[in-house]
This record gives sequence, structure tokens and C-alpha cells, in this order.
Amino acid sequence: MHIGFLGLGNMGAPMAHNLLKAGHHLSVFDLHTTAVDDLVQAGATAATSPATLAGSGAAIIITMLPASAHVKAVYLGDDGLLAHVQPGVLLIDSSTIDPLCAREVAALAQRQGNPMLDAPVSGGTSGAAAGTLTFMVGGERADFERARPLLDVMGKNVVHCGGSGNGQVAKVANNMLLGISMIGVAEAMSLGVALGMDPQVLAGVINTSSGRCWSSDTYNPFPGVMDNVPAARGYSGGFGSDLMLKDLGLATEAARQTRQPVLLGAAAQQLYQQFSQQGHGGLDFSAIINLYRQPAAADE
Repeated sequence: MHIGFLGLGNMGAPMAHNLLKAGHHLSVFDLHTTAVDDLVQAGATAATSPATLAGSGAAIIITMLPASAHVKAVYLGDDGLLAHVQPGVLLIDSSTIDPLCAREVAALAQRQGNPMLDAPVSGGTSGAAAGTLTFMVGGERADFERARPLLDVMGKNVVHCGGSGNGQVAKVANNMLLGISMIGVAEAMSLGVALGMDPQVLAGVINTSSGRCWSSDTYNPFPGVMDNVPAARGYSGGFGSDLMLKDLGLATEAARQTRQPVLLGAAAQQLYQQFSQQGHGGLDFSAIINLYRQPAAADE
């Protein structure tokens, strides 16, 4: 199948590579030419703009972009996809954006005859490279079934979440909970250690008791508790704190628009905002524990 792929960053590039490995023909575009060149060397065809990508003859176009503003520019701009794509082409946006923006762009696409899915992902860069991402998909069931063979190439878990925008709803709700739970584990671990508990013993108790959660038993933020997590390598790699801050912002903005209280989500956003302002936005989001540890310990 001929697929267009726009947005070849840390997530988009490995996703595109997996489509190539599955035998699909790709036309690709990104503002960074080195990313395009890498895909071209792997067998893709370069497009020079969103407009040329839209006119490349691709049956399905996938986008993976940083934020809502980029999605609107790529889809709605004069040189954008909707101004140049042929009716009937399926559009899939895997960016993480606010649900109302996703629904707005999808409605405009549908109006001109282009079905559209929002399909944000979870699983990080390692999941993108391994083809084990989770896709949370919003849109019509028939369009979901049409897209599923491609999503199955790039992901292990592909879930239809309901109508347009619901993929984004699932993503922002899940990541808000993740941010809150990581802060909770950071507070609990720091308190226990400050009171004299060995961190590995404390983590073992939590992970076999009612406090157990993913942030503790799979991604524990306290150094020395687990191997192969960012806490074991100075909080490098993983899911950046600034990315968590972005997702918490999406959740609290969506909550504001619907007048739904998210008190803990708002508090988590403020804590990650503080952490970012201190210059730590590039560290993994589990590094938030350094707001709670004693200064000397946090510098270890």
C-alpha cells in the first residue's frame, strides 16, 4: 500500500521504518531533511511539503506532530493536507493533542470527504522501534477497521475508543493518572527513606500491598531500586518531564473546557511546571522525585 507519513521525529521515524519493513511504499516529509534522508535510504520517497505529500497518491496519510498548533498548521494551512488531498484518502493523526482540536480537524476533513482518525500512542521510543506501541483510536468503526492492518504493524495493542477525539481522551486521561501516580510514589518513597527505611525493602512492601501501581512496580523513581529504568541512569532517556508537563496541560485545559474538576491533575501540572522551570525538563518524568529527596541525596 502507498502511505504518506509526515513527522519523522523520535516516534514517527521508527514507526515509518516499521511500515517500510512490512513492505509498504512510503512518501515521507519532515522539516528536518536528515530524517527524510534516512527514510529515503531505507526505501521511502521524499516529499517536499505537506501539499506534495497530499498529492503523492497515498491511500492513507499518517501524521505524528508535536502539538495542536502543528496539527492545525499541517492540516489546515494553505500548503496543508486538506487543501491538496484527494477525497477518500484516510487521514490518521497520531500526535498527542487536545480532544476538541482533534474533533475540529476531523470534522473539517470529513466535510470534504476525507475520513479521519485520531490515534495517539503509548509505549515510548522503544515501543515505536519494536512495533509494540499501544494505539488509542477515535473515529468511525469502519475507518478504524480500514486502518487496523497498518496500526498492527506499528503496535501491539490497538484499541477503538469510540468516536472522533476519544483516542485523545484516553491518552490525556491515562497520562494525567500516570503523572499523578508518579508523584505519589515519589512522595511515599522519599518519606519512607527519610524515616530510615531501605528503599528496596520499602518498594517491595508497596509492590505487594495496596499501594502497588505501575509507577512503583515497573518504573520506580528511587535510584537503586530497579535496573533498566531511568532512575538507574541519572534519569536520562524515557519520557521527558516537559512531555509530561505538556500532557498534563492538555488534560487540565480539556477539563476547563468541560468544567470537570481535576484537582490532582492540576496539582501535578504545577509540580512538573516547577520542575521544568528549575531546568530539569529534559530529564525523565520520574526525576520528579528530586523535588522530594534531601538535596544531598538528590545530587547523588
